[in-house]
Amino acid sequence: MEFEEPIFSVLNGNLQQNGAPSEATPTGSNAAARATTAASTSDTESGIFSSESEFCVEHNSELDWFCTSDQKLICSHCAIVGSCCGHSVTPLATRVTLVRNNLVDVCEKMQLQALRIERFISHTLTTKERLLQTEASRAREKVLAQLSAVREALEEEEQRLLEEVQREEERVEECLLTQRAHWSQALTSLSQTRSQLVHTLTHMPDAQLATAVEEIAERVEKAEGLGEPCDTDQLNLNPGCSDSKLLRGLWASAILLGPTAYGSANLKFDERTVSPLLSLSDDLCTLTFLPKKSRQSPLYDPARFDCWPNALGSLSMSSGTHNWVIDVGQSGAFKVGVCYASVARKGNGNDARLGYNSQSWVLSHYDGDFSFCHAAKNVPLQVVKRPRSIGLLLDWPSQTLVFYEPDSSAVLHSVTHAFNAPLLPAYAVADRSITIKH
Repeated sequence: MEFEEPIFSVLNGNLQQNGAPSEATPTGSNAAARATTAASTSDTESGIFSSESEFCVEHNSELDWFCTSDQKLICSHCAIVGSCCGHSVTPLATRVTLVRNNLVDVCEKMQLQALRIERFISHTLTTKERLLQTEASRAREKVLAQLSAVREALEEEEQRLLEEVQREEERVEECLLTQRAHWSQALTSLSQTRSQLVHTLTHMPDAQLATAVEEIAERVEKAEGLGEPCDTDQLNLNPGCSDSKLLRGLWASAILLGPTAYGSANLKFDERTVSPLLSLSDDLCTLTFLPKKSRQSPLYDPARFDCWPNALGSLSMSSGTHNWVIDVGQSGAFKVGVCYASVARKGNGNDARLGYNSQSWVLSHYDGDFSFCHAAKNVPLQVVKRPRSIGLLLDWPSQTLVFYEPDSSAVLHSVTHAFNAPLLPAYAVADRSITIKH
Protein backbone atom coordinates (compact mmCIF):
# COMPACT_ATOMS: atom_id res chain seq x y z
CA MET A 1 0.00 0.00 0.00
CA GLU A 2 1.17 3.56 -0.80
CA PHE A 3 0.45 6.42 1.55
CA GLU A 4 1.12 10.10 1.38
CA GLU A 5 2.37 9.63 4.95
CA PRO A 6 2.14 6.14 6.56
CA ILE A 7 -0.51 6.25 9.23
CA PHE A 8 1.46 3.97 11.55
CA SER A 9 4.65 6.03 11.50
CA VAL A 10 2.76 9.27 11.91
CA LEU A 11 0.83 7.98 14.87
CA ASN A 12 3.92 6.39 16.41
CA GLY A 13 5.79 9.63 16.04
CA ASN A 14 3.03 11.54 17.79
CA LEU A 15 3.02 8.96 20.60
CA GLN A 16 6.79 9.18 21.02
CA GLN A 17 6.53 12.93 21.31
CA ASN A 18 4.11 12.42 24.22
CA GLY A 19 6.40 9.93 26.05
CA ALA A 20 4.74 6.69 24.88
CA PRO A 21 6.84 3.60 23.98
CA SER A 22 7.97 3.59 20.38
CA GLU A 23 6.60 0.15 19.63
CA ALA A 24 3.05 1.08 20.52
CA THR A 25 0.58 1.17 17.68
CA PRO A 26 -2.95 2.60 17.43
CA THR A 27 -4.76 -0.71 17.84
CA GLY A 28 -7.61 0.31 20.06
CA SER A 29 -9.59 3.15 21.47
CA ASN A 30 -6.81 4.22 23.84
CA ALA A 31 -4.29 4.53 21.00
CA ALA A 32 -6.80 6.34 18.87
CA ALA A 33 -7.62 8.70 21.70
CA ARG A 34 -3.95 9.40 22.32
CA ALA A 35 -3.35 10.04 18.62
CA THR A 36 -6.40 12.24 18.43
CA THR A 37 -5.37 14.20 21.50
CA ALA A 38 -1.85 14.70 20.15
CA ALA A 39 -3.07 15.79 16.72
CA SER A 40 -5.70 18.09 18.21
CA THR A 41 -3.23 19.64 20.58
CA SER A 42 -0.70 20.15 17.81
CA ASP A 43 -3.31 21.61 15.42
CA THR A 44 -4.83 23.85 18.03
CA GLU A 45 -1.48 25.12 19.19
CA SER A 46 -0.43 25.79 15.60
CA GLY A 47 -3.67 27.70 15.01
CA ILE A 48 -4.46 25.77 11.85
CA PHE A 49 -8.04 25.10 12.75
CA SER A 50 -10.39 25.71 15.66
CA SER A 51 -10.87 23.49 18.67
CA GLU A 52 -14.32 22.50 17.48
CA SER A 53 -13.85 19.03 15.98
CA GLU A 54 -16.08 16.63 14.18
CA PHE A 55 -16.29 12.99 15.16
CA CYS A 56 -16.54 9.79 13.16
CA VAL A 57 -20.06 8.39 13.36
CA GLU A 58 -18.79 4.84 12.96
CA HIS A 59 -15.89 4.94 15.49
CA ASN A 60 -16.84 7.98 17.60
CA SER A 61 -13.32 9.27 17.06
CA GLU A 62 -12.14 12.68 15.98
CA LEU A 63 -11.94 13.21 12.22
CA ASP A 64 -8.30 14.23 12.20
CA TRP A 65 -7.18 12.49 8.99
CA PHE A 66 -7.95 13.10 5.30
CA CYS A 67 -8.39 10.35 2.74
CA THR A 68 -7.05 11.64 -0.60
CA SER A 69 -8.46 8.62 -2.42
CA ASP A 70 -12.05 9.33 -1.38
CA GLN A 71 -11.51 13.06 -0.77
CA LYS A 72 -13.12 13.03 2.71
CA LEU A 73 -12.33 13.44 6.42
CA ILE A 74 -11.73 10.21 8.38
CA CYS A 75 -10.57 9.09 11.81
CA SER A 76 -7.50 6.96 12.56
CA HIS A 77 -9.65 3.82 12.84
CA CYS A 78 -11.07 4.39 9.37
CA ALA A 79 -7.51 4.55 8.07
CA ILE A 80 -6.33 1.41 9.85
CA VAL A 81 -9.29 -0.98 9.86
CA GLY A 82 -12.14 0.95 8.40
CA SER A 83 -13.42 1.79 4.94
CA CYS A 84 -10.26 3.72 3.98
CA CYS A 85 -7.83 1.01 4.95
CA GLY A 86 -5.13 0.87 2.30
CA HIS A 87 -6.00 4.29 0.87
CA SER A 88 -3.66 7.21 0.57
CA VAL A 89 -4.20 9.31 3.70
CA THR A 90 -2.60 12.34 5.32
CA PRO A 91 -3.03 14.11 8.64
CA LEU A 92 -5.75 16.73 8.58
CA ALA A 93 -3.27 19.38 9.75
CA THR A 94 -0.97 18.57 6.83
CA ARG A 95 -3.92 18.67 4.44
CA VAL A 96 -5.12 21.99 5.81
CA THR A 97 -1.60 23.41 5.61
CA LEU A 98 -1.33 22.31 2.00
CA VAL A 99 -4.69 23.85 1.11
CA ARG A 100 -3.84 27.06 2.93
CA ASN A 101 -0.46 27.25 1.18
CA ASN A 102 -2.19 26.75 -2.15
CA LEU A 103 -4.65 29.51 -1.29
CA VAL A 104 -1.76 31.77 -0.36
CA ASP A 105 -0.12 31.06 -3.72
CA VAL A 106 -3.38 31.74 -5.54
CA CYS A 107 -3.92 34.97 -3.66
CA GLU A 108 -0.35 36.08 -4.40
CA LYS A 109 -0.85 35.30 -8.09
CA MET A 110 -4.12 37.21 -8.08
CA GLN A 111 -2.41 40.13 -6.40
CA LEU A 112 0.33 40.12 -9.03
CA GLN A 113 -2.28 39.86 -11.76
CA ALA A 114 -4.17 42.77 -10.20
CA LEU A 115 -0.96 44.79 -10.18
CA ARG A 116 -0.41 44.01 -13.85
CA ILE A 117 -3.98 45.02 -14.67
CA GLU A 118 -3.63 48.24 -12.70
CA ARG A 119 -0.35 48.96 -14.48
CA PHE A 120 -1.98 48.19 -17.85
CA ILE A 121 -4.88 50.55 -17.07
CA SER A 122 -2.79 53.34 -15.57
CA HIS A 123 0.15 53.16 -17.96
CA THR A 124 -0.58 51.31 -21.20
CA LEU A 125 -4.19 52.38 -21.77
CA THR A 126 -3.51 55.93 -20.64
CA THR A 127 -0.54 56.14 -22.99
CA LYS A 128 -2.59 54.66 -25.81
CA GLU A 129 -5.35 57.19 -25.20
CA ARG A 130 -2.84 60.01 -25.40
CA LEU A 131 -1.34 58.62 -28.61
CA LEU A 132 -4.70 57.83 -30.21
CA GLN A 133 -5.57 61.38 -31.17
CA THR A 134 -2.07 62.01 -32.48
CA GLU A 135 -2.04 58.86 -34.59
CA ALA A 136 -5.60 59.40 -35.83
CA SER A 137 -4.76 62.98 -36.75
CA ARG A 138 -1.64 61.82 -38.57
CA ALA A 139 -3.68 59.16 -40.42
CA ARG A 140 -6.26 61.76 -41.48
CA GLU A 141 -3.52 64.07 -42.69
CA LYS A 142 -2.01 61.22 -44.70
CA VAL A 143 -5.36 60.40 -46.33
CA LEU A 144 -6.07 64.04 -47.11
CA ALA A 145 -2.55 64.58 -48.45
CA GLN A 146 -2.77 61.56 -50.73
CA LEU A 147 -6.23 62.48 -51.95
CA SER A 148 -5.12 66.08 -52.45
CA ALA A 149 -2.17 64.90 -54.55
CA VAL A 150 -4.42 62.61 -56.58
CA ARG A 151 -7.02 65.37 -56.97
CA GLU A 152 -4.36 67.85 -58.07
CA ALA A 153 -2.92 65.35 -60.54
CA LEU A 154 -6.40 64.61 -61.89
CA GLU A 155 -7.22 68.28 -62.24
CA GLU A 156 -4.00 68.88 -64.14
CA GLU A 157 -4.66 65.83 -66.30
CA GLU A 158 -8.21 66.98 -66.91
CA GLN A 159 -6.98 70.39 -68.01
CA ARG A 160 -4.32 68.87 -70.24
CA LEU A 161 -6.73 66.43 -71.88
CA LEU A 162 -9.44 69.06 -72.44
CA GLU A 163 -6.89 71.38 -74.02
CA GLU A 164 -5.63 68.52 -76.18
CA VAL A 165 -9.16 67.67 -77.29
CA GLN A 166 -9.82 71.35 -77.98
CA ARG A 167 -6.68 71.63 -80.10
CA GLU A 168 -7.55 68.47 -82.00
CA GLU A 169 -11.11 69.68 -82.54
CA GLU A 170 -9.83 73.00 -83.90
CA ARG A 171 -7.38 71.21 -86.16
CA VAL A 172 -10.10 69.00 -87.61
CA GLU A 173 -12.44 71.98 -88.01
CA GLU A 174 -9.72 73.85 -89.89
CA CYS A 175 -9.12 70.85 -92.12
CA LEU A 176 -12.83 70.51 -92.78
CA LEU A 177 -13.14 74.22 -93.60
CA THR A 178 -10.13 74.05 -95.91
CA GLN A 179 -11.45 70.95 -97.60
CA ARG A 180 -14.92 72.47 -97.90
CA ALA A 181 -13.55 75.66 -99.47
CA HIS A 182 -11.24 73.75 -101.78
CA TRP A 183 -13.84 71.31 -103.03
CA SER A 184 -16.55 73.98 -103.24
CA GLN A 185 -14.24 75.96 -105.51
CA ALA A 186 -13.40 72.79 -107.42
CA LEU A 187 -17.10 72.02 -107.78
CA THR A 188 -17.79 75.51 -109.10
CA SER A 189 -14.90 75.27 -111.56
CA LEU A 190 -15.99 71.82 -112.64
CA SER A 191 -19.57 73.00 -113.14
CA GLN A 192 -18.41 75.97 -115.21
CA THR A 193 -16.16 73.80 -117.35
CA ARG A 194 -18.93 71.26 -117.85
CA SER A 195 -21.40 74.04 -118.82
CA GLN A 196 -18.89 75.42 -121.31
CA LEU A 197 -18.31 71.99 -122.83
CA VAL A 198 -22.05 71.32 -123.00
CA HIS A 199 -22.52 74.73 -124.71
CA THR A 200 -19.69 73.90 -127.14
CA LEU A 201 -21.30 70.52 -127.80
CA THR A 202 -24.77 71.93 -128.45
CA HIS A 203 -24.16 75.35 -130.05
CA MET A 204 -20.80 75.36 -131.81
CA PRO A 205 -20.97 74.83 -135.60
CA ASP A 206 -19.46 71.63 -136.91
CA ALA A 207 -16.66 73.41 -138.80
CA GLN A 208 -15.66 75.36 -135.69
CA LEU A 209 -16.08 72.29 -133.44
CA ALA A 210 -13.68 70.34 -135.62
CA THR A 211 -10.95 72.93 -135.04
CA ALA A 212 -11.65 73.41 -131.30
CA VAL A 213 -10.18 70.08 -130.17
CA GLU A 214 -7.17 71.69 -128.53
CA GLU A 215 -9.34 74.14 -126.59
CA ILE A 216 -11.62 71.33 -125.50
CA ALA A 217 -8.62 69.25 -124.39
CA GLU A 218 -7.33 72.11 -122.25
CA ARG A 219 -10.67 72.44 -120.48
CA VAL A 220 -10.87 68.67 -119.92
CA GLU A 221 -7.33 68.61 -118.57
CA LYS A 222 -8.19 71.44 -116.19
CA ALA A 223 -11.24 69.53 -114.95
CA GLU A 224 -9.28 66.31 -114.49
CA GLY A 225 -6.62 68.22 -112.62
CA LEU A 226 -9.08 68.90 -109.86
CA GLY A 227 -8.63 65.30 -108.69
CA GLU A 228 -10.94 63.12 -106.64
CA PRO A 229 -11.97 63.91 -103.06
CA CYS A 230 -11.03 61.29 -100.48
CA ASP A 231 -11.71 60.77 -96.80
CA THR A 232 -8.50 60.74 -94.74
CA ASP A 233 -7.59 60.41 -91.06
CA GLN A 234 -6.81 64.12 -91.06
CA LEU A 235 -10.54 64.74 -91.25
CA ASN A 236 -11.24 62.67 -88.13
CA LEU A 237 -10.67 63.45 -84.48
CA ASN A 238 -7.63 61.54 -83.28
CA PRO A 239 -8.90 59.22 -80.51
CA GLY A 240 -5.49 59.43 -78.88
CA CYS A 241 -6.13 63.04 -77.92
CA SER A 242 -8.17 61.84 -74.93
CA ASP A 243 -5.82 59.00 -74.04
CA SER A 244 -4.34 59.17 -70.54
CA LYS A 245 -2.12 56.62 -68.88
CA LEU A 246 -3.04 58.08 -65.51
CA LEU A 247 -6.78 57.75 -66.08
CA ARG A 248 -6.43 54.25 -67.52
CA GLY A 249 -4.46 53.16 -64.47
CA LEU A 250 -7.00 54.66 -62.05
CA TRP A 251 -9.91 53.21 -64.00
CA ALA A 252 -8.35 49.75 -64.10
CA SER A 253 -7.48 49.89 -60.38
CA ALA A 254 -11.01 51.00 -59.52
CA ILE A 255 -12.43 47.98 -61.33
CA LEU A 256 -9.86 45.45 -60.13
CA LEU A 257 -9.78 46.59 -56.49
CA GLY A 258 -13.34 47.79 -56.13
CA PRO A 259 -16.21 45.93 -54.46
CA THR A 260 -17.67 44.96 -57.86
CA ALA A 261 -14.49 43.38 -59.23
CA TYR A 262 -15.19 41.14 -62.18
CA GLY A 263 -13.88 37.65 -62.82
CA SER A 264 -14.22 34.80 -65.27
CA ALA A 265 -14.37 31.81 -62.97
CA ASN A 266 -15.51 29.40 -65.67
CA LEU A 267 -12.72 30.19 -68.14
CA LYS A 268 -10.90 27.11 -69.47
CA PHE A 269 -8.75 26.28 -72.47
CA ASP A 270 -10.76 25.06 -75.44
CA GLU A 271 -9.25 21.62 -76.04
CA ARG A 272 -10.37 21.64 -79.67
CA THR A 273 -7.99 24.53 -80.38
CA VAL A 274 -4.91 23.21 -78.54
CA SER A 275 -1.87 22.79 -80.80
CA PRO A 276 -0.20 19.35 -81.02
CA LEU A 277 2.91 21.12 -79.73
CA LEU A 278 1.16 21.47 -76.35
CA SER A 279 -0.41 19.23 -73.75
CA LEU A 280 -3.56 20.16 -71.84
CA SER A 281 -4.15 19.20 -68.20
CA ASP A 282 -7.20 17.18 -67.18
CA ASP A 283 -8.83 20.23 -65.59
CA LEU A 284 -8.37 22.17 -68.87
CA CYS A 285 -6.48 24.93 -67.06
CA THR A 286 -2.78 24.27 -67.79
CA LEU A 287 -0.90 24.30 -71.10
CA THR A 288 2.55 22.70 -71.28
CA PHE A 289 5.01 22.93 -74.16
CA LEU A 290 6.01 19.45 -75.31
CA PRO A 291 9.45 18.30 -76.43
CA LYS A 292 9.47 16.73 -79.89
CA LYS A 293 9.66 13.12 -78.66
CA SER A 294 6.50 13.57 -76.56
CA ARG A 295 4.33 15.04 -79.30
CA GLN A 296 1.46 13.14 -80.85
CA SER A 297 -0.73 13.73 -83.87
CA PRO A 298 -4.28 14.42 -82.68
CA LEU A 299 -7.33 13.91 -84.83
CA TYR A 300 -7.92 16.64 -87.39
CA ASP A 301 -10.08 19.46 -86.18
CA PRO A 302 -10.68 22.67 -88.13
CA ALA A 303 -10.50 24.64 -84.87
CA ARG A 304 -7.03 23.33 -83.93
CA PHE A 305 -3.80 25.28 -84.48
CA ASP A 306 -1.52 22.86 -86.29
CA CYS A 307 1.83 24.70 -86.50
CA TRP A 308 2.06 27.43 -83.89
CA PRO A 309 1.95 26.50 -80.13
CA ASN A 310 -1.37 28.28 -79.65
CA ALA A 311 -4.66 27.68 -77.87
CA LEU A 312 -7.82 29.70 -77.31
CA GLY A 313 -10.05 30.17 -74.29
CA SER A 314 -13.56 28.84 -73.99
CA LEU A 315 -15.22 32.19 -73.20
CA SER A 316 -16.59 34.37 -75.99
CA MET A 317 -16.77 38.05 -75.01
CA SER A 318 -18.87 40.67 -76.79
CA SER A 319 -20.33 42.69 -73.92
CA GLY A 320 -19.71 43.64 -70.31
CA THR A 321 -16.42 43.67 -68.43
CA HIS A 322 -14.17 40.64 -67.99
CA ASN A 323 -10.86 39.98 -66.30
CA TRP A 324 -8.80 36.84 -65.88
CA VAL A 325 -5.32 35.94 -64.65
CA ILE A 326 -2.69 33.65 -66.16
CA ASP A 327 0.04 32.13 -64.00
CA VAL A 328 3.10 32.22 -66.28
CA GLY A 329 5.47 30.86 -63.64
CA GLN A 330 9.02 30.56 -64.96
CA SER A 331 8.03 30.30 -68.62
CA GLY A 332 10.54 32.10 -70.81
CA ALA A 333 8.33 32.27 -73.92
CA PHE A 334 4.60 32.92 -73.87
CA LYS A 335 1.83 35.14 -75.23
CA VAL A 336 -1.46 36.11 -73.60
CA GLY A 337 -4.20 38.25 -75.10
CA VAL A 338 -7.36 38.11 -77.20
CA CYS A 339 -8.31 37.42 -80.80
CA TYR A 340 -11.30 37.13 -83.08
CA ALA A 341 -12.76 33.65 -83.53
CA SER A 342 -12.03 34.01 -87.24
CA VAL A 343 -8.24 33.98 -86.74
CA ALA A 344 -6.55 31.39 -88.98
CA ARG A 345 -5.72 28.03 -87.40
CA LYS A 346 -3.72 26.23 -90.07
CA GLY A 347 -0.26 26.78 -91.46
CA ASN A 348 2.84 28.56 -90.18
CA GLY A 349 2.11 31.95 -91.71
CA ASN A 350 1.40 35.15 -89.84
CA ASP A 351 -2.34 34.67 -90.26
CA ALA A 352 -2.18 32.01 -87.54
CA ARG A 353 0.62 33.61 -85.52
CA LEU A 354 -0.74 35.50 -82.53
CA GLY A 355 0.16 39.19 -82.62
CA TYR A 356 1.28 39.10 -86.24
CA ASN A 357 -2.11 39.72 -87.82
CA SER A 358 -4.95 42.22 -87.53
CA GLN A 359 -7.14 39.77 -85.61
CA SER A 360 -5.09 39.30 -82.42
CA TRP A 361 -3.78 41.50 -79.60
CA VAL A 362 -1.25 39.91 -77.24
CA LEU A 363 1.35 40.65 -74.62
CA SER A 364 4.48 38.67 -75.50
CA HIS A 365 7.42 37.56 -73.38
CA TYR A 366 10.45 36.17 -75.15
CA ASP A 367 14.16 36.09 -74.36
CA GLY A 368 13.62 38.23 -71.25
CA ASP A 369 11.78 41.05 -73.06
CA PHE A 370 8.12 42.05 -72.88
CA SER A 371 6.22 43.64 -75.75
CA PHE A 372 2.72 44.28 -77.03
CA CYS A 373 2.05 42.74 -80.42
CA HIS A 374 -0.66 43.49 -82.98
CA ALA A 375 -0.63 43.35 -86.78
CA ALA A 376 3.08 42.41 -86.77
CA LYS A 377 3.95 45.60 -84.87
CA ASN A 378 5.78 45.19 -81.55
CA VAL A 379 5.67 47.84 -78.84
CA PRO A 380 8.47 47.25 -76.28
CA LEU A 381 7.29 47.37 -72.66
CA GLN A 382 9.34 48.49 -69.68
CA VAL A 383 8.72 45.91 -66.97
CA VAL A 384 10.74 46.56 -63.80
CA LYS A 385 10.15 43.18 -62.17
CA ARG A 386 9.21 40.06 -64.06
CA PRO A 387 5.68 39.12 -62.96
CA ARG A 388 4.74 35.53 -62.18
CA SER A 389 1.19 36.23 -63.32
CA ILE A 390 -0.38 38.37 -66.03
CA GLY A 391 -3.89 39.78 -65.65
CA LEU A 392 -6.14 40.84 -68.52
CA LEU A 393 -9.06 43.24 -68.26
CA LEU A 394 -11.43 43.62 -71.20
CA ASP A 395 -14.06 46.34 -70.98
CA TRP A 396 -16.32 45.97 -73.98
CA PRO A 397 -18.32 49.22 -73.53
CA SER A 398 -15.14 51.31 -73.69
CA GLN A 399 -13.46 48.94 -76.17
CA THR A 400 -10.42 48.79 -73.91
CA LEU A 401 -8.00 45.92 -73.27
CA VAL A 402 -5.65 46.20 -70.28
CA PHE A 403 -2.71 43.99 -69.33
CA TYR A 404 -1.79 44.31 -65.65
CA GLU A 405 0.28 42.81 -62.84
CA PRO A 406 -2.22 41.17 -60.41
CA ASP A 407 -0.31 41.61 -57.14
CA SER A 408 0.04 45.38 -57.49
CA SER A 409 -2.67 46.05 -60.13
CA ALA A 410 0.01 48.00 -62.03
CA VAL A 411 -0.95 48.50 -65.67
CA LEU A 412 1.63 46.98 -68.02
CA HIS A 413 -0.08 48.11 -71.23
CA SER A 414 -3.51 49.11 -72.47
CA VAL A 415 -5.04 49.50 -75.90
CA THR A 416 -8.30 50.91 -77.17
CA HIS A 417 -9.64 49.46 -80.40
CA ALA A 418 -12.97 49.35 -82.20
CA PHE A 419 -13.55 45.62 -81.81
CA ASN A 420 -16.15 44.55 -84.37
CA ALA A 421 -16.63 40.89 -83.46
CA PRO A 422 -16.67 38.70 -80.33
CA LEU A 423 -13.26 38.11 -78.75
CA LEU A 424 -11.72 34.94 -77.36
CA PRO A 425 -8.83 34.67 -74.87
CA ALA A 426 -5.70 33.70 -76.84
CA TYR A 427 -2.51 32.02 -75.62
CA ALA A 428 0.79 30.66 -76.83
CA VAL A 429 3.56 28.96 -74.86
CA ALA A 430 6.94 27.73 -76.12
CA ASP A 431 8.64 27.08 -72.76
CA ARG A 432 7.35 25.23 -69.70
CA SER A 433 3.73 25.86 -68.69
CA ILE A 434 1.07 28.51 -68.17
CA THR A 435 -2.07 28.12 -66.08
CA ILE A 436 -5.44 29.87 -65.85
CA LYS A 437 -5.94 31.04 -62.26
CA HIS A 438 -9.41 31.23 -60.70
